[in-house]
Amino acid sequence: MIFSRHPVVIRGGGDLATGVAWRLSRAGFPVVVCELAEPLTVRRTVALSSAVLDGSVTIEGLVGRRVDDPGELIATALAGVIPVIVSPGLPSIGSSVVVDARLAKVNIDTTIDDAETVIGLGPGFTAGFDCHAAIETKRGHHLGRVIWDGSPAANTGTPGIIGGRGSERVLRAPVDGRAEWVCSIGDIVKEGDRLGSIGGVAVSAPFDGAVRGLITSAAKVEAGVKIGDVDPRPDTSACHEISDKALAVGGGVVEAVLSRLGPDLASGGNE
Repeated sequence: MIFSRHPVVIRGGGDLATGVAWRLSRAGFPVVVCELAEPLTVRRTVALSSAVLDGSVTIEGLVGRRVDDPGELIATALAGVIPVIVSPGLPSIGSSVVVDARLAKVNIDTTIDDAETVIGLGPGFTAGFDCHAAIETKRGHHLGRVIWDGSPAANTGTPGIIGGRGSERVLRAPVDGRAEWVCSIGDIVKEGDRLGSIGGVAVSAPFDGAVRGLITSAAKVEAGVKIGDVDPRPDTSACHEISDKALAVGGGVVEAVLSRLGPDLASGGNE
């Protein structure tokens, strides 16, 4: 592994975080992912967070595996497998890079002193204040760009347009309750088809398309929380591939990391 002396810790294992992990791993960095005990990831088929409940997951050749012993994280990462650990905080593994990919729209607890290089994804971060670099996550001309001074675009609360659909493609919990699905990610559905329910209240397809994501069955959520995603494009392969957005953001992270490590690498810092 080219950058074996520069382990990267990614906070969050959702689909965008997975695009970041995929890019970093391909570039030769050992990567560790921290997640919650009960992830509410929607695009589970392309998210390393799925390893928390399933034990392991493979996404476009990238293998993620749940690891419960912090002492095994680095060895697992150096073997080319992404260890996913349930950890609300940062594990003590001497990471030189920390990426906050939780996409909370606000900075929860990340500080610029967490590592030699700290990178924040999307709204809530200010480069030069709470991180060394921030990455634009809003779809458009600036998607994936590295920001060294200032902040990414503010959260609009409106999802980007895909196939001509925006906010209507996102499914949200109608009430508090547990999820029960009668469909699976990748299924083709028609407008009005019953997808399942939350707390006994039906959730239906908003239009014709493919089910791009669903939270885990039996997961308990509050009303208004994102629980699914329907893609108007009838291409089910997209449900099992890392998105263009995630790859663009991942590319920005790789750029930022290499820019920060440049002087160290030039002096033989990875030998």
